[in-house]
Amino acid sequence: MTDNTPDIPLGSWLADLPDERLIRLLELRPDLAQPPPGSIAALAARAQARQSVKAATDELDFLRLAVLDALLVLQADSMPVPTPKLLALIGERAPEADVVGALDDLRERALAWGDAALRVAPDAGTALPWYPGQVTLEDASRTGEEIGGLIDDLNQAQLDVLEKLLEGSPMGRTRDAAPGAPADRPVPQLLAMGLLRRVDAETVILPRHVGQVLRGEQPGPRQLTAPDPVVSTTTTDDVDAAAAGATIDLLRELDVLIETLAAAPVSELRSGGLGIRDVKRLSKMTGIDESRLGLILEVAAAAGLIASGMPDPEPATGDGPYWAPTVATDRFAALPTAERWQLLAGSWLDLPSRPALIGTRSPDAKPYGALTDALYSTAAPLDRRLLLGMLAQLPPGAGVDAVEASAALIWRRPRWAKRLQPGPVADLLAESHALGLVGRGALSNPGRALLDDGADAQAAIDAMARALPKPIDHFLVQADLTVVVPGPLHRDLAEQLAAVATVESAGTAMVYRVSEQTIRHALDVGKTRDWMHALFAKHSKTPVPQGLTYLIDDVARRHGQLRIGMAASFVRCEDPALLAQAVAAPATEGVQLRALAPTVAVSPAPIGEVLVALRAAGFAPAAEDSTGAIVDVRPRGARVATPQQRRPYRPMPRPNSESLNAVVAVLRKVTAAPFGNIRVDPAVTMSLLQRAAKEQDTLVIGYLDAAGVATQRVVSPITIRGGQLTAFDSASGRLRDFAIHRITSVVSANGR
Repeated sequence: MTDNTPDIPLGSWLADLPDERLIRLLELRPDLAQPPPGSIAALAARAQARQSVKAATDELDFLRLAVLDALLVLQADSMPVPTPKLLALIGERAPEADVVGALDDLRERALAWGDAALRVAPDAGTALPWYPGQVTLEDASRTGEEIGGLIDDLNQAQLDVLEKLLEGSPMGRTRDAAPGAPADRPVPQLLAMGLLRRVDAETVILPRHVGQVLRGEQPGPRQLTAPDPVVSTTTTDDVDAAAAGATIDLLRELDVLIETLAAAPVSELRSGGLGIRDVKRLSKMTGIDESRLGLILEVAAAAGLIASGMPDPEPATGDGPYWAPTVATDRFAALPTAERWQLLAGSWLDLPSRPALIGTRSPDAKPYGALTDALYSTAAPLDRRLLLGMLAQLPPGAGVDAVEASAALIWRRPRWAKRLQPGPVADLLAESHALGLVGRGALSNPGRALLDDGADAQAAIDAMARALPKPIDHFLVQADLTVVVPGPLHRDLAEQLAAVATVESAGTAMVYRVSEQTIRHALDVGKTRDWMHALFAKHSKTPVPQGLTYLIDDVARRHGQLRIGMAASFVRCEDPALLAQAVAAPATEGVQLRALAPTVAVSPAPIGEVLVALRAAGFAPAAEDSTGAIVDVRPRGARVATPQQRRPYRPMPRPNSESLNAVVAVLRKVTAAPFGNIRVDPAVTMSLLQRAAKEQDTLVIGYLDAAGVATQRVVSPITIRGGQLTAFDSASGRLRDFAIHRITSVVSANGR
């Protein structure tokens, strides 16, 4: 630096910027405009505040933070640093064009200012995720394995030194840092191994990569150029096919979960949610892996498909409230497959919790349960969008794995490094695959459409509809009474097959099994022998096995010989001996069957209980209505009211261009005449407000709230009545009332 290098304050530098640059600054750092600053000087002071600087660096990548780190090494927080000096310090670690681009971005954010020479805020060092200089002055030649090997061989005294620096500041003062210190002491030994770095004769610093290894993290980033996370390449059709298959599996498992909870709602814990034992029990009942079940529970709750409440009908056992399906599930079940996927995937994308934690233990050793507040995380949606956003920028079909994706994400957001380690990223990738957003490690076309905030939901639905295999209208009946379905069936056909067969093996090609029990179930719900024969004859691409035909005829012949009526209740049978056997059976004692005639018996128990008792006794009864037609009297699944959906997490909205133009216009006026001097009396205020309401003008008003705090508001007046101004407030995005006597100043935001 030469003596004649000017030291320009940030306020002066900002004042010389064109309006477009100031507006861009307020777009990149919205906290600077809320509430609007009173002057350029106030804007500069706010831009250098510690919290604002920290917020502004949150979205910076490793290169930009490394450039900021280099500026701090050159003491740009206290004096101007010529640009060539910065470029010389970084050297060949990054292309000069990239460094210049990073500098331009830092200037746009007012994190650095100046042209030929650069300055940064005094508190810029506190915004770095490391101690200033730990990137610029660090030796990045050793790998994490090499550092870990050295740490494993340390004695306790040496480990104590590293642990102390890890827990507090990485800077430590000790006389042992001097070059001539005894070589048998821990600090000189650690310096010799490179696990500490000497700052001066009395100061050492813990290198950044050593600290990361001690915390169990992958050391990095190691280079100023962005890493390439691509580990595989495939076709987009292959990616979409994998995503579509995952979607089919997810929806099938969700249907199983909803059916299970409808039949047996689960009591909620006193602390909320479901306990680990409940999740394990549900996993056994549904056949869904526990970790996958946790994800489905969280997504189903976020989509409003399950909720906690008092279901109808209310369970006979347990204490409420219960987790059960909501009434919205009936409408959800009728939606096309692509629309069902879009609801689930969109709910997961904005889900403010981390399902992967379910079953693991918190720092206080307590296990994380499903659907509990302990899983809550406002950062979870940010991490998902960061991962999917990175995948969206890769060539179509380019796949990643957890390790390489983690390294790329940490390079993009070093401040988020703890959340973006390979383990959490692997969880995010697994969930993305399960939701059909990612296939073969690459972003699917439906996932890309869902991620596009500018597109509507229909675009994602259409993309998934194109990816899903076309529904088929046939299956293959095997000699062992299994039914192979080589693709997704039309919904009506799938429901018909499910009425007479049960799923034996799930997947893209599902396998159903027909048995005596499944045929009896079909007869119980009103299906006939002829209907079943017609179903298999029409839709089977293979000849219907003779064994299946005989089985249907045999079960149908025996089914319904005992007839249970709707009167609470009667049993009729054309075979007096069979009825007498049913009345005398020990299993029917609980329903108190009593014969009224050789072919009729009655019971005080409800029809459902009589059905259960007779089936337990080995009979195959059928229920009938008053006309004698067979009806399905199975209890309907439990339902709870659909709760009001929690608003999805959204980051603080960016101020609109109109309000930012107004703020900058006022700043320009205040620079020439301080805002506090533009005062008006109430009569003039009323006149200005009425004219603005009539002409639909935007104003910047000075306002004293009830506590006497002075603020500035960008408002669009609507009406003036009874000493109150009703106006649209740009900062809050809604209509607000202002007491006119508290308005201290009025300035047109449009310069009129």
